[in-house]
Amino acid sequence: MNIIDQIDQENMRHDVPDFRPGDTVQVHIRIIEGAKERVQLFQGIVIRRRRGTMDASVTVRKISHGVGVEKTFCLHNPRLEKIEVVTRGRVRRSKLYYLRDLRGKAARIREKGIN
Repeated sequence: MNIIDQIDQENMRHDVPDFRPGDTVQVHIRIIEGAKERVQLFQGIVIRRRRGTMDASVTVRKISHGVGVEKTFCLHNPRLEKIEVVTRGRVRRSKLYYLRDLRGKAARIREKGIN
């Protein structure tokens, strides 16, 4: 193992829950505004998950006041407080970019059953 891989392993987070595209998640991110610091929630559907070591990221989409908002979060960012899985979705694709074109009830994702 070279030194770069060793530094990456030291800085990686190991408290990231298991979630997949289609799941609804709450991302708690620390926001710094001037001298104040607060935690902001971003709840939406995971439309993309990019796996990897330090470059792993997740793209979350939500509808805010009728406008679609997407944010990409680096999973090993120190500003990321935590990620909570709200619901599990049942989808057949790994990238859910088609949700960008859908509105209202058509944009719903079925919830994964107990089975």
